[in-house]
Amino acid sequence: MIDAQTYDSKDLRFKTPYGAVPGGTEVTFTLRPLRSEGYSRGVLTARLESWDNKRIEVPMLWTGLDGERDMFTGSINTDGYMGLIWYSFRLERLDGKSGRESQEYQLTVYDENDKVPRWFGEGMAYQIFPDRFCRLSVPNSAGMVGGRWVHQSWEEEPEYRPDHNGEIRNRDFFGGSLAGIRSKLPYLRDLGVETIYLCPIFEGPENHRYGVGDYEKVDPMLGTKEEFSALCAEAHAMGMRIMLDGVFNHTAFVSKYFNGDGSYPNAGACQGPQSPYYDWFCFQHWPSQYTSWWGIYSLPTTNKNSRAWLEYITGENGIIRSWLRAGADGWRLDVADELPDRVVAAIHDAVRAEKPDAVIIGEVWEDGSNKIAYSVRRKHILGGHCDGLMNYPFRTALVDYLLGGGAERFRNSMETLRENYPEFAWHSAMNTLGTHDTMRVLTLLGEKSEQRGQSRDWRAHARLNDHDRSHGKARLALGAMVLFAFPGAPTVYYGDEAGMEGFEDPFNRRTFPWGHEDQELVRLFTALGAARKTRKALRRGDIEYVEAAGRVLAFTRSLDGETVLCAVNAGQEPQTVTLPWKGTAVDLLGGQNLEAEEGVLTLELPPLTGRLLATPEKK
Repeated sequence: MIDAQTYDSKDLRFKTPYGAVPGGTEVTFTLRPLRSEGYSRGVLTARLESWDNKRIEVPMLWTGLDGERDMFTGSINTDGYMGLIWYSFRLERLDGKSGRESQEYQLTVYDENDKVPRWFGEGMAYQIFPDRFCRLSVPNSAGMVGGRWVHQSWEEEPEYRPDHNGEIRNRDFFGGSLAGIRSKLPYLRDLGVETIYLCPIFEGPENHRYGVGDYEKVDPMLGTKEEFSALCAEAHAMGMRIMLDGVFNHTAFVSKYFNGDGSYPNAGACQGPQSPYYDWFCFQHWPSQYTSWWGIYSLPTTNKNSRAWLEYITGENGIIRSWLRAGADGWRLDVADELPDRVVAAIHDAVRAEKPDAVIIGEVWEDGSNKIAYSVRRKHILGGHCDGLMNYPFRTALVDYLLGGGAERFRNSMETLRENYPEFAWHSAMNTLGTHDTMRVLTLLGEKSEQRGQSRDWRAHARLNDHDRSHGKARLALGAMVLFAFPGAPTVYYGDEAGMEGFEDPFNRRTFPWGHEDQELVRLFTALGAARKTRKALRRGDIEYVEAAGRVLAFTRSLDGETVLCAVNAGQEPQTVTLPWKGTAVDLLGGQNLEAEEGVLTLELPPLTGRLLATPEKK
């Protein structure tokens, strides 16, 4: 095999330009074998996946010596191409016999004509589960769809036990509202939030509202469309934007479109072919057998081949555009890889037509550049589809590091993403430590496992002891520093900054502990939010790793003469980091500034500690 000294796709000495490229770019590759190995030329083989895996071979001719290494160079022109190119090499000797061969590498070629808004990845985002964030009064659920009931106390546990039919129905509500969110806008502004990402707000029978009952209405327990517009207007005045959660892959069984229980007055698909929504769903045997999301009967899947459905979602007066008109600044697409590319493209076009500065962020749990869903390679970030993706690989790699994995694994995982992603998608990634679909990060970092061997009752009532909570907080502080210093939007799941605990759904969806926040964590996140807002190197700077080995992770972000250093020690032994630096290193988290000596900054890191340092701001 060809080793990393002979070819390294991440090193500009071997491949230029770096990483993903816009279509039409000529990409140059150079092999550097030892001269003593006696190779006379190289051959580059490229497989153009989007062109029916067409193969081309490019001779790599000798172009000179670099010390003790020969250089063999060849190029590929990507004119007219969009998609993935899989390429490999072989080295040949004078007699024409092959010597070493390489693995297959990925080259992402994207369409740069789509002008992606830059704002999302620059500032802090904050995810809110609307029912559990803030309520101003106990609502009355009478007349609302879903047979819901309301907890009288904000501090009660969410219902997690099955009903008498053995079904977990998610019909318990706490009554968080848009007015409640609006009342906390000053808190969010002071925290440093620039984008508020709302989990679904549309009418729906379940407390999570990921089964939509009516896309045209705000759920009445949350408020009205007019109140949503007022929320947007006030947020905009404070320098914040609002992103909505678009759940278009499926609706609710209890919805005006499917109307499985007949609770809506007009005919839904379940009432038969006379309904205008009948072809919005896929029946194997009407009315009881139909396609649903992961086989969950309460979430019937929409028929993406229905022209009427697509027009309803993406048309001039469709759902996408009407809510942007109401004040929204973007959409997060739920289960984006279950939507066909042509549907995501239509959503993208609707967003651009209505509000060119709005963004589309897709929910994808893996590397979105090469994701295959339903046997199709997705075009998520090739241009004209999503502007960015939820960065679950970031969360996975960072949690692994915080709980004992080597920092080099984190770096390698993230450098693979950086190489595979177009620049716009890399900087617009939604980075997070936790979401409504994962256990609370403080619990995970304190327990160091998901405790799946314990009963649901145990996990419902479990809380970290003082020792585990202290260690969990220390790890969370390190994770938060990396989160806010890394390229992409640092996204905080509501309450993580307040020290909320909880295992899986619904324990990760408890109510925000207003008046009982962990103030030490709130102060940390506020300081990180301020650094992210004011330091341009953190908003858009290049990343360079200073150290990534064992328990030490250190990297810089640099832009226009400004540098910020993030250095963390996730281990139990003290560590020292040194790097070139001139003058003062300003501590962005309120600690002691440091001075470089003879052009070198020496940073002492006790166990489970980190520093966020920067060059002084220019006057």
